[in-house]
Amino acid sequence: MSKIAIGCLVQWYEIEMIQDYIQSVNNALDYTGNREDITVHFRLVTNQDLEKIDESKMTLGKIESKFKELVKDFDYDITSELHTIADYRRWFNDYYCEKVDILMWGESDSLIPRQTFNLIEMLQVNVEAQDYPKFIATFGINKMWDDSWKPLEHIEFTDKPFIEDDTKNWWSIPYNMSIDEMNTFNDKVEEIQCKALTNHKFNGCGLIISSEVVKSGVNIPRSSFFINEDTAFMLMMQKVLGKVPQFHFRNILIVHNRKHPQKRNYILGEQNDIYIDKNRTNHKWYNTANQYCQYNNRHLFSNKKAYTWKDVWKVTK
Repeated sequence: MSKIAIGCLVQWYEIEMIQDYIQSVNNALDYTGNREDITVHFRLVTNQDLEKIDESKMTLGKIESKFKELVKDFDYDITSELHTIADYRRWFNDYYCEKVDILMWGESDSLIPRQTFNLIEMLQVNVEAQDYPKFIATFGINKMWDDSWKPLEHIEFTDKPFIEDDTKNWWSIPYNMSIDEMNTFNDKVEEIQCKALTNHKFNGCGLIISSEVVKSGVNIPRSSFFINEDTAFMLMMQKVLGKVPQFHFRNILIVHNRKHPQKRNYILGEQNDIYIDKNRTNHKWYNTANQYCQYNNRHLFSNKKAYTWKDVWKVTK
């Protein structure tokens, strides 16, 4: 049986959101017959260099206590360092690639299918039979911004219209989907549609990675210090390994609740009733770090300086 590790970073202000993700992981563990070979890891970040906590509403001590209770059945750690999703996934890849066969990127605002670990095991058996030790895999996703994402969109979502601020319809990006709603799509599947994509395309939510990919030297470069780490990983994979297979489960849905209403709780100066992107982009450091990470990706393989948090602070402090 394959050994699998799934890892998730939790920022302190996400503490009220992660219960649904944890429940989805537990559902997948209950559904598989291979639970003892699956490692689930969480890391809580309590650092306040970017966002400050409103102590009139919550304390870090209470957040830590709640986190420990929620993840007590899993592996976890807590850091007070400035630690982003890029930092975590870089560490997770490097640390677990020697311990397991398959890595999976969890995400605090995601819901994984309960079929997840069974499908990973099925895929591993098939790639071993075909002698494809290096591969990645993805699940079907909601309707996305443009047609470049169509190969990844779930078969029941892809022909729906894209409406940017649509919070009412189940196929849209701003819609907040429950586990039960996700199950209505996945539990009716009688035959898995798994397709090999000709071009790599993925976001970080639920990405499945053969550990052989990371062992070969592919990881998130340190120039990805904040976001766009999924794109940077893809660029590195293409540069180092070329077109390793990407297998895509077209009719199995993974949920990414990007606009989850509990995504940014207890942050000083922010209001929960304001649209999530408005709260985030009101911070000058966020826009600057975003721009620098995009610049770094564009120039990943050219002889250009890579911007860092130090450069962000020069502009914003």
